[in-house]
Amino acid sequence: MLTDNMLLTLFFVSGALADCPQYSHLFITAPKQMEALSGSCLLIPCIFSAKPDQDFNSVRKTFGLWIKSDSRFGTNRNNVIFNSSGTFTTYPMSITGDLSQKQCTTLFSSLITSYTDTYFFRIENGPFTATADCNPLQITVHAAPLDKSGSVFTTQDSPPSPRIEISGDLKEKESVTISCSASTPCPHSPPKLTWNLQQDPPNNIEENTDRTFTTKIQKTITLSDTHDGFTISCSATYPVNEGREVKTAEERKTLNVSYPPKDVMVVISPTDPVSVGSVVNLTCSCRGKHPVVNFVWYMISDGRLELIKADTQVYGFKVTNGDRGRVYYCGCRNDRDIQLSTGCQLIFEGEQVGVEVILKILAVIMLVSTLVIFECWFRSRCSTEPVKDTGEAVYVNSAVELHPS
Repeated sequence: MLTDNMLLTLFFVSGALADCPQYSHLFITAPKQMEALSGSCLLIPCIFSAKPDQDFNSVRKTFGLWIKSDSRFGTNRNNVIFNSSGTFTTYPMSITGDLSQKQCTTLFSSLITSYTDTYFFRIENGPFTATADCNPLQITVHAAPLDKSGSVFTTQDSPPSPRIEISGDLKEKESVTISCSASTPCPHSPPKLTWNLQQDPPNNIEENTDRTFTTKIQKTITLSDTHDGFTISCSATYPVNEGREVKTAEERKTLNVSYPPKDVMVVISPTDPVSVGSVVNLTCSCRGKHPVVNFVWYMISDGRLELIKADTQVYGFKVTNGDRGRVYYCGCRNDRDIQLSTGCQLIFEGEQVGVEVILKILAVIMLVSTLVIFECWFRSRCSTEPVKDTGEAVYVNSAVELHPS
């Protein structure tokens, strides 16, 4: 059940209360300006004080009034649009606060555009009567037609867009909490939040430090490279006209997830088979979020692992008989990590992939653990280099060819 404090919600609040003139006998603490949508409700947080304080007696019966347009009650009694005594009420309002405790919080229901006006609050407490003429409240009610679907706003007079927030670093394998929240003008009739991260997410209403309310949904996910470029779409649907219609606003945010190189592979140009004396180029191909800042080449020959080239994406050389049976690897590094390719072995003209080649590959697998030593050396070497500016990039086969010197 909602308490009086929970009713201190507003749609938009701007500005601060101006200093009241010395002659005023009633003061209210309330927003100066508030906005809402037609067909919805508006909760006006309100607290009053009397001057001098002893003029107000909480034991006496107290009535609250709202006056529009003009605070001069004596000459403009027709401007009274609500009286909690029940003697005169033309607008759908009700005071939910306890007037004896100087709480004048008011619920303004079923708003229409003609309710846009300036409003003043007045107290009648036995012999003590006063109007807070120095604390006017400007209420603006916006109207916006529904589109053909009957739900989504297409004009500027739409509900406020929900807010998407992400806590944590947008990096692969990091857990982040993603939330979507929307202002809640009436806890009685809160907006319903939905998004494309999950079906029917639980909506929670939270009270803010300024005693307004927010409806929120959230989800924690562990990021991967597949989340990069994913667009989160969150919609806030506000019920109006006692739930017979809805008005919707939407917000989108695209994830920008960084991750180490992926799909590292060696591409041979020209393609196999090769002949002795020909020139081949091995191109290191990979994809990654943030540019690759370094490439490195390894070779396994006669059971030994050798570092043969660094700082180049393309390794070119003239083929000799000594290249038979050699297995080549490349490594890609960005500011996240380094990843190695699978082995690449040249196939010579007239050579077939048979038992001998398979045995060689098995021998290579046995030597993979040795690569760890070189990878550690490479990490240590690169850690002393400054990291270049990062950005999104996908690395594909290079068109550059290097010829032997």
